[in-house]
Amino acid sequence: MDNPGLPQIASQIRRDIVRMVHAVQSGHPGGSLGCADFLTALYFKQLKRNSSFEMDGIGEDLFFLSNGHISPLLYSCLARTGYFPVAELATFRKINSRLQGHPTTHEGLPGVRMSSGSLGQGLSVALGAALAKKLNGDDAIVYSLHGDGELDEGQNWEAILFAAHKKVDNLIATIDYNGQQIDGATKSVMGLGNLKAKFESFDWLVVEMNGNDMEEVLAGLDKAKSLLGNGSPVVILMTTIMGKGIDFMEGTHEWHGIAPNDEQLKKALDQLPETLGDY
Repeated sequence: MDNPGLPQIASQIRRDIVRMVHAVQSGHPGGSLGCADFLTALYFKQLKRNSSFEMDGIGEDLFFLSNGHISPLLYSCLARTGYFPVAELATFRKINSRLQGHPTTHEGLPGVRMSSGSLGQGLSVALGAALAKKLNGDDAIVYSLHGDGELDEGQNWEAILFAAHKKVDNLIATIDYNGQQIDGATKSVMGLGNLKAKFESFDWLVVEMNGNDMEEVLAGLDKAKSLLGNGSPVVILMTTIMGKGIDFMEGTHEWHGIAPNDEQLKKALDQLPETLGDY
């Protein structure tokens, strides 16, 4: 396909995800598929980034993946935007691979600036990076992504308080609001209540969008950017469907962390057009 658009690129990203997880019968396809449109928009359209990777990221936008278990999605986006060879995706979760189950920094993988195996820490790291940019007079933006179930971790709420108190207004945090987590629906495991009201009560500016509609994602990101610089951090509450794009995976926590078998992989790939070429 010549010059595929963002939805077509997202389809290839989804193909990468299910093939990676299937190959080693391990990984987390559900949330990866649900967030594919968002991360495609971010990496292929939104981020101001340098052609070569430098850990300090001076003068470029930074992205921190807090819900690190959706690493297949991040790895696919990084490879497809040139951070490392696409062929390396075939090493996902294998011994001595740089593409571990959760992103890590010790192997020096281009595009990864934090290890995110333990949930709940990403916002704190993103805040540190955002404050460093403000101190350095760097006007680039810091982005982060978090699962809604991840908000069960109390460290998030300390960070949410801190961000407003310190007026960290160069940060856009996004919550994957799919209503599912590893053990079931979030409303059953630990009800989140009215997240919009909660963030607003913590003095954050809130943008809401459908994370599985590319036009809404692009508009939501533009809206969030327009709110920066006003003394308040910004959060996007992004409604998604876990397993989006594969009908038998959609909307259930059961595909949070299991791999498709051979038959299921074929069914999945039949629903996802190949647009950039499989690795």
